[in-house]
Amino acid sequence: MSDTPKNGIHPYIPKLADQLGKGRIGRRDFLRTATLLGVSAGTAYTMADKLMGTSSAALAQTGTPKKGGNLRISMNVKEITDPATYDWSEKGNVGRHIVESLTQVGSDNVTRPHLAEGWETSDDLKTWTFRLRKGVKWSNGDEFGADDVIFNFERWLDPATGSSNLGRFSSMMVEEGGKQKMAPGAIEKVDEHTVRFKLQTADIALPESMGDYPALIVHRDFAKMGGNLVDNPIGTGPFALKDFRVGETARFERREGKYWGGDVYLDGVTYIDHGDDHSAWLAALASDQVDLLYRLITENVPAVRQMSHLQIYETVTGQTGVARMKVTEKPFDDVRVRQAIQACIDHKRLLELAYQGFGVPGEDHHVSPVHPEYAELPAMKQDYDKAKKLLAEAGYANGLEITIDCVTQPSWEPNTCLAIAEMVKPAGINLKVNILPGGTYWDRWTTTPFGFTSWTHRPLGVQVLNLAYRSGVAWNESSYANPEFDKLLDDAMGVLDPEKRKEKMVPVEKMLQQDAVIIQPYWRSIFTASNKKVKGFQIQPAEEMHVNKIWLDA
Repeated sequence: MSDTPKNGIHPYIPKLADQLGKGRIGRRDFLRTATLLGVSAGTAYTMADKLMGTSSAALAQTGTPKKGGNLRISMNVKEITDPATYDWSEKGNVGRHIVESLTQVGSDNVTRPHLAEGWETSDDLKTWTFRLRKGVKWSNGDEFGADDVIFNFERWLDPATGSSNLGRFSSMMVEEGGKQKMAPGAIEKVDEHTVRFKLQTADIALPESMGDYPALIVHRDFAKMGGNLVDNPIGTGPFALKDFRVGETARFERREGKYWGGDVYLDGVTYIDHGDDHSAWLAALASDQVDLLYRLITENVPAVRQMSHLQIYETVTGQTGVARMKVTEKPFDDVRVRQAIQACIDHKRLLELAYQGFGVPGEDHHVSPVHPEYAELPAMKQDYDKAKKLLAEAGYANGLEITIDCVTQPSWEPNTCLAIAEMVKPAGINLKVNILPGGTYWDRWTTTPFGFTSWTHRPLGVQVLNLAYRSGVAWNESSYANPEFDKLLDDAMGVLDPEKRKEKMVPVEKMLQQDAVIIQPYWRSIFTASNKKVKGFQIQPAEEMHVNKIWLDA
């Protein structure tokens, strides 16, 4: 196979177009795969329209934008010290006003160039060449370039940094002396605005991973300047940080001078932290104290629909929560115990009880029907006889006493745990639900023997599997370590053809499901709401907020 595609067009694109034209793959799979291989989003949409005889109005702006005004958003304000260690979408939403990513995933779940203006990949998906935008300036006047990108990757892939990017970019890692390190030559500076990545294993998700919130690019002197974004808010983004207080507010003003991304309509953006009580969020929106909510919980959807000055946004996502068992801790180190708990679950009923039916049932393998590589497995069934038999074999014929930790808010999380507790009772399992304040839970989320953790949307199923279940990665909260699973996941990540990738995903999904690492109850539809004067906002499936094209029609 060649190292680079001829004429900058990946050789798989014609075959992909043929598959779409013949109806073998869907429009969404075509758009996602084509853009991952370096085709611009606009060109991919045009190709799809021609092949399918449709007319696309994707991401169209409505009305004539007006400049001015301050957008007020209700959202928890968390610390934003070091983007490399961000572990909440809210941190990314605040940090993204200052620092930016190489790529960006839109509301349509399609990955677009951002600080990178484009990329090409080799036939075998092991060599990726990224072309960086020229003329992008850091807020201190320095020019953005290859040295910034290289600094960030070297820092992310140093285990001492503690970044979840070790999992995102595991294809760039090698093991030496029992420890993980970035492979020699994994990243090369071709010139001041071009970098080349040479991977150990094929990775179709590389551009997608570069758009995730812990992959925000900081200045090459970030560490020298103290490694604190609040103290030194130097960035390429459209806004300048003016005030920041954890748990209270984050206030931004439009950056002086020309922004590389074009017109920015808002004068400023202010995040206001109303705590964890979502009724307070809704009250602030209803009374015009804020213009937009980060999140609208399902219980509040009917109320918003009754208010004529508000509008609701909804999208189907890969967002979920998992009741995960740490496989290194008793009694969860016995697969029969985990399988017994799993056998008690009615996933469809969980969706109805805990989330009002807004979504689809899960299958305990963390790959969603919205993911292009999702492979449908036989439906799981509740089976108490099986559960009792497994418990008896594991030495718990007289019952089992266990505890699950979860957070107080949002309410769907403790509600799901309480419903699971009721479902396992008939098998002789007494499950205590330990509901904790968010700060307390998140201090122990990777160490608790049994915990319920919310996971945000990722465009590809292989991304979240890399982050959560690959051996040794930072966010592997279950401590699942299975070399065979890792190898199967590597194989799936190296397949371009969506149909063939689905075939590769069957054993991946089956293994995770049969090892019963998680109870993954359902996939969530998500909602938010705004005042109708907010224009240009589109809900993004991972709840990312990209506000530089939002405007206010006061």
